[in-house]
Amino acid sequence: MSDQQTTPSGGERSQRAQRAPSPAVRRRRAVVLGIVAGIALVAVVWAIVAAATGAGDQPPASAPSKSPSPTLDPPPQAATPTPSAPPAQPEFDKTAQSIDAASSYWVVANKLRPLQPLDYAPDDLVEVPVPHVYTPQLRKAAADAVVEMFAAFTAETGLQLQSQSAYRSYTTQVDVYNSWVSSLGQAGADRTSARPGHSEHQTGLSIDISSLPAECALQACFGDTPHGKWLAANAWRFGFTLRYPNGMTPVTGYEYEPWHFRYVGPELAAELHRTGIPTLEEFFGLPPAPDYAG
Repeated sequence: MSDQQTTPSGGERSQRAQRAPSPAVRRRRAVVLGIVAGIALVAVVWAIVAAATGAGDQPPASAPSKSPSPTLDPPPQAATPTPSAPPAQPEFDKTAQSIDAASSYWVVANKLRPLQPLDYAPDDLVEVPVPHVYTPQLRKAAADAVVEMFAAFTAETGLQLQSQSAYRSYTTQVDVYNSWVSSLGQAGADRTSARPGHSEHQTGLSIDISSLPAECALQACFGDTPHGKWLAANAWRFGFTLRYPNGMTPVTGYEYEPWHFRYVGPELAAELHRTGIPTLEEFFGLPPAPDYAG
């Protein structure tokens, strides 16, 4: 290798001159590059500004709000009804039927109230088709009610009732009363049997009832039998009332007769039951009749 620097030949200088761009070209390139860089810079700036502006135009995101739960109104409270007084029961008309006429279903016959006339006899007597000791006769309405009552008793208890005695004429009552006088004396007979013309049996509305087979017939103990208890509690349903209750001798004039039932019709029987008034004398405001007037 020689230490002397080799001087390019003319051909080499010519090639290099051909490969190197001219100053004008370099200037144009610089301009183009500057323009491209400027455009890129502008694009970047525009994108940044646009993004910022777009974000500013959008309303701020907010957390989704929950739909309010519907408010349920409390169910309407039913108005508390103001207690009203029960409808007044229509006043029972105690004058609807006579208590004096012998033919009235409401007639009151006792020791102070003889039948008028004394030998009264009903004109609508019929035989009562029920078991009996003596063939019973009663007025038609009373007879029908007895049949219904006996049937109801058997249906409800499985037991049987029978008629002991029903209608008695004035003439028959003479014989019955005299028989009691013979056995008990006048005072005893008057506590047990009615004098002729004063007897409810003569009205055709009263019946003496006993059990079948007979138990405590025509005795106070009949009231303690299933038959007597049922009759005392239910006879009103069929238009009957227990005519001579226990403890009411000072009012009715007769000893307790749990077998003696008097037909007064469904209306009066129901009213007696409703009010709990035990005797016809008290219900109609009549004076007690413990003894005969003379």
